[in-house]
Amino acid sequence: MDENKEESTEETNKTEVIVVGGGPAGIACAITLARAGKEVVLIERGKFSGAKNMFGGAIYADTTREIFPNFETEAPIERRNIKHNYMILGEDDSTTVSYRSKPDDIVSYTVMRGKFDRWAADEAKHAGVIVLEETVVTDLIVDYGQVTGVKTEIEDYHANLVILADGVNSLLAKKAGLRADLAPEDVALSVKEVIKLDKNKINERFNLNDEEGSISTIFGGSMLGMLGLGFIYTNKDSVSIGLGITLSDLIEKQLKPYEVLDQIKENPSIAPLIKDGELVEYSAHLIPEGGYKKIPTLYGAGVMVIGDAAMFVNNLHWEGTNLAMQSGKLAAETALLSLGKKDFSENCLINYQERLENSFIMKDLYTYRNLMDEMAGRNESFLKYYLLKINGFFKMFTSADGTPKRKLYWDFIKAFFKDRPIKELFKDIGCIIKLLWSILIK
Repeated sequence: MDENKEESTEETNKTEVIVVGGGPAGIACAITLARAGKEVVLIERGKFSGAKNMFGGAIYADTTREIFPNFETEAPIERRNIKHNYMILGEDDSTTVSYRSKPDDIVSYTVMRGKFDRWAADEAKHAGVIVLEETVVTDLIVDYGQVTGVKTEIEDYHANLVILADGVNSLLAKKAGLRADLAPEDVALSVKEVIKLDKNKINERFNLNDEEGSISTIFGGSMLGMLGLGFIYTNKDSVSIGLGITLSDLIEKQLKPYEVLDQIKENPSIAPLIKDGELVEYSAHLIPEGGYKKIPTLYGAGVMVIGDAAMFVNNLHWEGTNLAMQSGKLAAETALLSLGKKDFSENCLINYQERLENSFIMKDLYTYRNLMDEMAGRNESFLKYYLLKINGFFKMFTSADGTPKRKLYWDFIKAFFKDRPIKELFKDIGCIIKLLWSILIK
């Protein structure tokens, strides 16, 4: 009697594909499969998709359009980003370089993940995806070396394929033997505040019109000498401000990220942008920083890994959601091939790796494969000394105190070489040459 009951439960909870995680990667994967007529169960631990998700603030138009052709007219978008600022903060001065695109040349949009992911999950439901929310996957079901389902706190679910989109920590990928423990230097701890501001104040302070948005990338300030970047994204009636710093730097310097963020907010170049704003949300999240060399094994018998769980983040360009969605789409296409052949072995799922190698995901990550290695030990050079010298140059260049310009130039050049040992300058030059060689040529 018990055996019959067990068989009946397995039949009831059997589907073609299970996707674990309701972020951009998981939803993109699930909806692609459902549109192709496949049975898909998406399991999300949060109260709803997006409830626990956190990022800086931008989704990328081209990749999002591939998955959701209607998103620009139907999704809960905040603003279209037409401006990108690069801000170098000193102790009390700054240098800002700004690029403003053509009004119709839209690369990205700001969104609030709680709203956008929920909308995307609803789109998946309409396409036929069964979404199980507030459900925690505790383990994988493995039969004869092949993943055949998942265990939850309530019951077991079985499938031909299981696709893991459970985030940067991905305990399930670890249990599948596809990845090792994360090292502190392979992740950044990101903290973010959402500060409510009147729409007109946002437009005035960031030089925008209604619906237009801007992204600011922040270097230096309280992050000087650390491998970290800050950001500001404009929303309809709020701004998202935050930063990400490698966990190893925070541990070494015994810093709390929210304290570093508080100092950024007090900088004279940042404080006026958020003045009189009301804090309405605070969040923290780990971000994959390891790059190409730390990508785990991406497939095994009956299983594939996508999104942050696969370490798919381009940290130099702050790109993550586009890599997540694209990897979900490519995994879904491989799943369709696998289901068609009824072959769920590694020999078939290697197709996922091949698709990735031909996509911008692996090509871009490979381009920057040596970035973290070359930057190791050079933080004081590139993320402190040269940043301060850039501000020093513009201070010199804009001065008008009666000192002859030629003297100002020579004083700056002399100080540049005096303040930095020749040996270290040659090391820095060698580092730059190696990076450019690996990025542009090799």
